[in-house]
Amino acid sequence: MTTELDVVIPTLNAAASLARTLAALGPQAGLSLRVTVCDGGSRDATQSIAREAGARVVTAPAGRGQQLAAGAEASQAPWLFFLHADSQPGDGWAAAIAYFRLRLDSPDPRARRVERVVGWRSRALGLPYGDQGLILSRAFYRRLGGFAALPLMEDVELVRRIGRRRLVPLSADMMTSARRYERDGWLLRPLRNLSCLALYFAGVPVHAIRRLYG
Repeated sequence: MTTELDVVIPTLNAAASLARTLAALGPQAGLSLRVTVCDGGSRDATQSIAREAGARVVTAPAGRGQQLAAGAEASQAPWLFFLHADSQPGDGWAAAIAYFRLRLDSPDPRARRVERVVGWRSRALGLPYGDQGLILSRAFYRRLGGFAALPLMEDVELVRRIGRRRLVPLSADMMTSARRYERDGWLLRPLRNLSCLALYFAGVPVHAIRRLYG
């Protein structure tokens, strides 16, 4: 039996990483994959890379929540896999309402510490982020009401509605770019992320949090 699954990837000037992400999807036993790249107005080769790889390209106003919602609406399969353009899934990733273990593409020992913190946050708090991927049924996604049209925290907002008890960690890695940590600092970036999360839970408007996030 073949399971139909739509992969939805939001992009904005993602040419540097998108080809690797699309290649990492590859053929999967028992899965019929279709890829929808929902672009927010890229000025680089993002859209042409997507089309050359056989992905469908749709456009939406820039903002990951809006792009993810538009990509899901444009697809049809009974299962959805939301994936960031700079993240590549490892083997063994077919399950319901599931997220991946985060792995950063850096040999720096500080990357391993970040991964452990992310693992704890995902298990204990039920808060996997979008760069860990998310697989769920379309019917359940629709019952949830889909992604909110947020420029930031769209992943946190959705998984809070899903609920910690219904989230399943996969025994598979998601290799994600360490670029932001290398650029902003291995301590400063996690602290910034934590500050943004705290502000969100405190009710600070997302557009204000986005200025802090960068």
